[in-house]
This record gives sequence, C-alpha cells and structure tokens, in this order.
Amino acid sequence: MDIATGDSRSCYSRGRLRATSMEILYLSRADVEAVGLTMAEIIEVVENAFRDKALGQVEMPPKPGIHTRPDAFIHAMPAYLKSIDAAGVKWVSGYPENQARGLPYISGLLILNDAGTGFPVAIMDATWITGVRTGAATAVAAKYLARPEARAVAILGCGVQGRSNLCALHQVMRELQDVYAYDIRPEAADQFTRECQAEYGLAAVPCRSAEEAVRQADVVVTAGPILQHPRPVIVPDWLRKGAFACTLDFDSYVTPAVFHAAKLFCSDDVNQLRYYQTLGYFADIPAAVSDLGAIVAGQQPGCHRALDLTVCANLGLAMEDVATAQAVYQRALKKGAGVRLPL
Repeated sequence: MDIATGDSRSCYSRGRLRATSMEILYLSRADVEAVGLTMAEIIEVVENAFRDKALGQVEMPPKPGIHTRPDAFIHAMPAYLKSIDAAGVKWVSGYPENQARGLPYISGLLILNDAGTGFPVAIMDATWITGVRTGAATAVAAKYLARPEARAVAILGCGVQGRSNLCALHQVMRELQDVYAYDIRPEAADQFTRECQAEYGLAAVPCRSAEEAVRQADVVVTAGPILQHPRPVIVPDWLRKGAFACTLDFDSYVTPAVFHAAKLFCSDDVNQLRYYQTLGYFADIPAAVSDLGAIVAGQQPGCHRALDLTVCANLGLAMEDVATAQAVYQRALKKGAGVRLPL
C-alpha cells in the first residue's frame, strides 16, 4: 500500500497507468506527404535552422550509428531547435544493396518530443522527410554559393535524392534551363530526364558518364551511396569555371583534388565533418572549412568571384529533420491527419 494515499497500487503502477492514458500521433508516409508542405516552405524552414545553428540556438550532437553490413548504416540523429522549441530524433538507415531487393536505400522513423515535458508527441515515417530536407539543404547552399546566373545542373544519382534536389534547386535557381543526368543504371537517367521535361519544362539530357554530365553544368550535385572506401572519379578539369558542387555522398564521387581546388570549401556542419574524419571519411580535404550556417547568418562570406570553384559537403543534419517534422506535425494537427495511439 502507498502510505501517503492509502492506495494499494504501487507508485510505479499508478505512474504507468497515467502514462498509458496519454496518446501519440502516428503519421504514415502517406499522412506525412498529404499534409501538403511545399518545397518552398521546407527550404524556408531549413534555411532558418541553419541561421539558428550559427546563432547558437541549436543543440545537435554528432550522430552515432551502427553498421551491420558493408557501406550500410543505421544512425540516431537527435536535435533541439530553441527558436521553435522543437525536439526529436530520427532513426534512419541507408543500405546500398536494398535497390537490388526492390527496397529504398533510405528508411527510417522520426520521433518528436514535447520540449517541456520530454514526452513523445508524434512518430512519423522519415523517408519522405529525409528526401525533401536534403534537397532543401542543397537549395540553401546554392542560394548562397552558386552564381546567380547559373543555368545548368548536373545530377549524379537519379533516385529519390536526385529528384528532391532538382525540385529544390528549381525553386532557387531563377535561370535554370538545362539538366544533365547520370546514373549507373542508364534506364534510371532516361526516366529522370523524361520526368524533368514533363514536370518542370526543362531541357534534360541523359548522360552515359559522370564526366559528360559534370562538364556541361554550372551546379553539380552528387547523390550516390555513401562509401567507406570510395573510388571517386570527378577531377577539377571536369568542372566549369565558377562551378558550384554539392556532395551529398561525402567524398564518394569527388576526388580530393576537387576539394583542394575549391576557392571556398564548406560543410553544413564543420563539427560533424571533423567527426566523420575520425571514422575514416574525408581523408584528404583542406584544413580550412567554412560553415554553411555561418554563411547563411552573414558571419562568413559566401559570395565568390565568377571564376572560382565552390564546394559544399552536405552531410545531412538532424536539425533539418526535426524542423521539417515539426512543420509536418503542426500541419497534421490542423488537418486532423494521422492516427492517435495510446502510450
């Protein structure tokens, strides 16, 4: 018996019963997509997160992970954004061999917590969020680092990330006209270019080599699998004068020579870049690395001369996921979307 109350149930039992009376909102992938967040809205959310990070308003430790197969990962990605009081964690996996099984490379779940009590308030599919926030981060980088008159984009890797990146770049590149697409599966590049033409009215060309695509582009996005022991192929001579390259696959496509040739080399998070170096990635990059958030906040210069090469290594950040998930959650509450589940 509980002496203070005379209740024969234990404090633990009563606490557990109170907890199970609470609810959590579950949002499937279909629910997440159906709330109707636009890419323009997501870019704004992500850009604000970068600015907040530079101002010290984001808590985001490097992501720990486990690795059950070669070049595969399962990562935990926690973040807290003070300005919007959003807290959460993404549990995400990337398995290169999944494509041969007919499965997506990326899968995961995201949990949002009430920042005041710590209780989880929502759990949602993270696959769509991962795709769109990655494209949005590339768009933010291009907004501050690519030449305003850039008109041609090369997409290397024509899967989910290739599509989301083109969608986002289409929002910020006002002069965009041409797309050059390369994938190790030629049929994927062919399909990608057909979709580009139909959806955006852009002139899209499937390329049969990475070099063919890169040589014709002002902006280059590499969206292949992240490899522990990469064999990169892109060299400085392939890149146009004044080009901007954004690597989403660490150093898997871009040779060390390109990183060193860049007049400005930056990352979406320098601390996490240094962390990944301790794990064996980015074995040969410049010592000086600018931070994208600091550039967005005006703390570091982002503009460059017309003939300078600029490279940004976007690692993918938990703050982007949590900020986007918070926007999804708020929209879902307004629409009455999802399923309420007991805790």
